[in-house]
Amino acid sequence: MERIATIERKTGETTISLTINIDGTGQCTVNNPIGFFNHMLRSFCKHGLFDLSGTIQGDLEVDQHHLIEDTGITLGMCFAKALGNCAGIFRSGYSIYPMDESLCRAAVDFGGRPFLVCNPDLTGIPLVSISAGGQEASFQTDCFEDFWQGFVSTAKCNLHLDILRGRSDHHKMEGLFKATARAIRDAVTIDPRRNGAIPSTKGIIV
Repeated sequence: MERIATIERKTGETTISLTINIDGTGQCTVNNPIGFFNHMLRSFCKHGLFDLSGTIQGDLEVDQHHLIEDTGITLGMCFAKALGNCAGIFRSGYSIYPMDESLCRAAVDFGGRPFLVCNPDLTGIPLVSISAGGQEASFQTDCFEDFWQGFVSTAKCNLHLDILRGRSDHHKMEGLFKATARAIRDAVTIDPRRNGAIPSTKGIIV
């Protein structure tokens, strides 16, 4: 059975359309106006072996917060739709991922109860880059937690993110995206010993 889902979400602030294949090959073809954020989504897909495509647009003249948080919300909705009742999956997963001087840890449980614990140890200083058109661009590092808060709220999972050590904000965020991807990959993998049963003593994921 294919675990593919498409979600289109439109508000007065953002227009987002995403399609995910949980059992993909790591391809990311999202039309994303924020360079560093695009880099994070590509890393997430590559290390989770998820295929993600679509378009994200938002009121960047106001702030990056709306677009980044709403992308997290939409991505979480994609996972929830693709997983359905979560029958047969391992349900939880974790990863400790080294990113140069940074050591990053992620643990996730698709148990139906949204909760985020996020300790990324970031400076809060935006990352500055130069766009393809030669214009200065930036990524608001304080939106990192907003993205994952949006994700857990609709994916109905709990997620714990911690930096065990590190210096570079770039490495900390990228390492956490990669660690989360690996943790989610393990959690959503089909457990052959479960024989399609719901991974809960309740008999249902709520």
